[in-house]
Amino acid sequence: MNIWKQLLVIMLSVALSASVQSQAGTSEQEPAAPEAGPAQLTLDDLRTFTDVFNQVRRNYVEEVDDRTLLNAAISGMLSELDPHSDYLASQEYKNLDDTAHGHYSGIGVDVGIEDQKIVIKRIIVPSPADSAGLNPGDIITSIDGRPVKGRYLQDAIDEVSGEPGTTVILEILQADGEEREVEIVREYVQVPTISFELLDKQYGYFRISIFNRNSTTHLEESLESIKQDGIILRGLIIDLRNNPGGVLQQAVSMADGFLEEGLIVSTRGRNATMQMEFSANEGEWLPGTPLIILVDRGTASASEVVAGALQDHGRALIVGERTFGKGSVQTVLPLRNGAGIKLTTARYYTPSGRSIQAEGIRPDIVVEPMEVVESQDGRIREADLDRHLENDMDVKAVIPDVPVSAQDDFPLHEALSILKGAGILTGNIKSEAGLHVNEEK
Repeated sequence: MNIWKQLLVIMLSVALSASVQSQAGTSEQEPAAPEAGPAQLTLDDLRTFTDVFNQVRRNYVEEVDDRTLLNAAISGMLSELDPHSDYLASQEYKNLDDTAHGHYSGIGVDVGIEDQKIVIKRIIVPSPADSAGLNPGDIITSIDGRPVKGRYLQDAIDEVSGEPGTTVILEILQADGEEREVEIVREYVQVPTISFELLDKQYGYFRISIFNRNSTTHLEESLESIKQDGIILRGLIIDLRNNPGGVLQQAVSMADGFLEEGLIVSTRGRNATMQMEFSANEGEWLPGTPLIILVDRGTASASEVVAGALQDHGRALIVGERTFGKGSVQTVLPLRNGAGIKLTTARYYTPSGRSIQAEGIRPDIVVEPMEVVESQDGRIREADLDRHLENDMDVKAVIPDVPVSAQDDFPLHEALSILKGAGILTGNIKSEAGLHVNEEK
């Protein structure tokens, strides 16, 4: 039986099952499922789907196998819901799990696309790329004998990663103009997500790039190491700029570390399992030490949970730009074929009950890195995405664009200056100290 015919049988079975359940009601022994929508699929609807499927497989300009079409149909169903729901093929599903664990299989490079070229931006140490002598600024011109030029570059970048123990051959154009070929064996690479720097000998600066399952542990261990070295921090900056989020539980744990008690975040969805509240446990890191969270428009999801919780409790001052505004929770659900789906299942709310969906966290002090023309900047927020979830609360706040100096990392410089204002920042940071400069007029 052709795969499209199998699909029709499955869809008919689902439609009939839904119809029977709606007529029979809900068993007393089973919890009630979410109510079905007002419009049930009809037999004609299912025939339309199979008609389209069949027309594409017969008449599309290039031959497409049935499984590719089926996967595309599934992907389309999910992607039309909102920007964050998605179908994950088996390898993508595995890669997502690797990322959550803080590692991936590859050679250990961060790359970017510049002038239609794949440029190495950073080398992870230790890693196969480091052992092979690759350097930031090197350009990858060929992968396994296939030139990069003229290809869709993201596909080429994906080919650099692969199963551990496999080999990739790269043609490299070095910064000095020399070309060389390197053969590298891929392996699991631990991705560093937290970096620390001591500013002016007394102020701690942590940069957190993403939340994986080890993020809170690494931060706590770093703070303990600083304490054992005899360093007494007069203030702390946690930089969440361009942090896209990650594992929600790690964001909750990190916020918990800086709070003695109280609600951290709550979630609300259609299913009872998504009605959750997360509260702080007794015990606090660096009690009384002034804390600043540095954010920008790339600060999203789990990183917004941290910022929102510490802002609502008055434990941290939020400095930077209005954040991305991703106030939705995605649940990753495995499928029997080894693939999975990432499905939006709830919205989350800050301790004061704010939804930041498509709105973001409003900083206490607005500081932007430079005056940017939006169309040239290229960065977007949740509200700019097609089919984004609407904010379910009456939020009308607008953050003004505030041009500032183009000095190198001006927001970090300003955050440090604020921490040094010891006369203003005593104990826990409070917005009432006169620093909340972007109140609604």
